[in-house]
Amino acid sequence: MSIRIVTDSACDLPDELVERHGIEVVPLNIRFGDEEYVDRFELDVASFYDKLAHHESLPETSAPAPGRFAEAFQRQADAGADTVICVNISSALSATMESAQQAAKSVDVDVRVVDSLSVSGAIGLACVEAAEAAEEGRSADDIVAMLEERAPRTHIYGALNTLENLKKGGRIGGAQALLGNMLAIKPILAIDNGKVEEASKQRTRKKALAWLRDRALADDVEDLMVLNGMAPDFDEFLDTLAPKYGRDDLYLATIGPVIGTHAGPGVIGIGFRTKP
Repeated sequence: MSIRIVTDSACDLPDELVERHGIEVVPLNIRFGDEEYVDRFELDVASFYDKLAHHESLPETSAPAPGRFAEAFQRQADAGADTVICVNISSALSATMESAQQAAKSVDVDVRVVDSLSVSGAIGLACVEAAEAAEEGRSADDIVAMLEERAPRTHIYGALNTLENLKKGGRIGGAQALLGNMLAIKPILAIDNGKVEEASKQRTRKKALAWLRDRALADDVEDLMVLNGMAPDFDEFLDTLAPKYGRDDLYLATIGPVIGTHAGPGVIGIGFRTKP
């Protein structure tokens, strides 16, 4: 049995891993005003953050049309796949998984659509693990069960460097955003079970990153990943993890347009699973 992995561009998977494991990435769309781009194909990460810095309004993201997923599933079937496992951004945060589910009904191949309950590097790591399991000969049922068992144990924390994107996106009121900037508050957001929650408020960037460090070094953490939203102090943060993790021990990912639109530039995140 041949099993192939499909995901969406919220996965922030490096191209090298996409190519190594034959993972197909279905892109979301990013719109800056009247200009619309296909994520990863027409807009790379560096160009996105450059546009983000110079554009007055917040870009918008939109889920891929079901037809785009259907084409991806059919390509995998035509290449010999008996089963396609599609791992998507949290269904609570995007309509992307719904598009994948609709597409799965329209193709003549066994498609299993899995909710990652997460974003960014957590999706990417799940895809890599699923691909490696398929390469080892594990069944589709086993791989889906593995993904579904790990998803609720997966947590993402992001230390935002600016509240401006949340303000522009209407996620918090303008007055609250202004107050936060005046007080130099650096919020830490959590994504647990697919939903965004506030995890902490720190008064300085240094304290926010120390909070992330302490959470990353906790005893209940496994499969640590570190996420970089073009933060100038990212290397310094990695150095703070050195007592426990060398850089080769970490899964590193750059936060792309889908998540970067809302988190803003300079965000640093950690992701991990709590031990069962």
